[in-house]
Amino acid sequence: MTELDEPLDLPDGSEALAVKSDGQIDSSHEDLRVAVLTGLARRPRSIPCRFFYDAVGAELFEQITRLEEYYPTRTETALLETYGADIAESVGLPRVLVEFGSGSSRKTSLLIDALGEVPAYIPIDISAESLQSAAAWLSARHVGLPILPLIADFTKTCTLPKIAERHARLGYFSGSTIGNLTHEEAKIFLASAARLLGKGSAFLIGVDLKKDLSILLPAYDDGAGVTAAFNLNLLERINRELDGDFELKRFAHEAIYNDRAGRIEIYIVSLANQVVHVDGHAFAFAKGERIHTENSHKYTVAEFQALAHSGGWSPAKVWVDPANLFSLHLLRL
Repeated sequence: MTELDEPLDLPDGSEALAVKSDGQIDSSHEDLRVAVLTGLARRPRSIPCRFFYDAVGAELFEQITRLEEYYPTRTETALLETYGADIAESVGLPRVLVEFGSGSSRKTSLLIDALGEVPAYIPIDISAESLQSAAAWLSARHVGLPILPLIADFTKTCTLPKIAERHARLGYFSGSTIGNLTHEEAKIFLASAARLLGKGSAFLIGVDLKKDLSILLPAYDDGAGVTAAFNLNLLERINRELDGDFELKRFAHEAIYNDRAGRIEIYIVSLANQVVHVDGHAFAFAKGERIHTENSHKYTVAEFQALAHSGGWSPAKVWVDPANLFSLHLLRL
């Protein structure tokens, strides 16, 4: 690992330092270009959901988390507030906290409060801007907490800062982000996280539960159109960064539930026969043709525990809200 040229500008003399994980930054221009050109050329068309999170996309997602229809964030937050002491007791001895795909880290503050003693916090995220903002916010709330951000694809991270070698470790994967992975990808990620965190580690994972479609579908297609704007911002990002000429009014957001696969599927749908150019390449779309942009798998508690086992972890405890919307799973290695 190599340090960034400058440490993060944080308040109160925090020890936080940004660390760059060599060869693992997937948000680069070239990575975006290759992924988009490859994804638009294949059938069916698809673009990885990690490219949602440029500065505009990250802000739109924060708006989504505050929507009435979007239950996961507030439900997971309530679980941390209600069961924080029980979670901390179950986790046990003080541990370095390693967060995968940390984002804004707002819920992380609740976990840190509950744990009490955290030798260091290591957030891993693909967005340097999000890491800097989150680290500054957390540093102001948890004065003196060593924060060592890693700019990396959390599914590929292979090493941690040396402080993690001196303490037990607790992984944290919130927001049901694991649902964005296929079952095989989730199994591979869990096994990779086990290697990264090491024997004796614990892992707290937020998992969205299967539920009635009257609750599930509006969470991904809200009445105000914020989720649609979030999805279509991917086309705007392509226009901005790859010299694309997508006309957003000629495309629409679509969210469906695939019952057989147990997941929400997100698409961008062409509303007309049209030709779009990206980075000097032409792509013909038929009316109704779709670009797949995201999956969000839903689980029962038993289904996720079986998945955790397949990734090398042993389920230790689970916390579920009274409405059975969301779950927090503690795993052990």
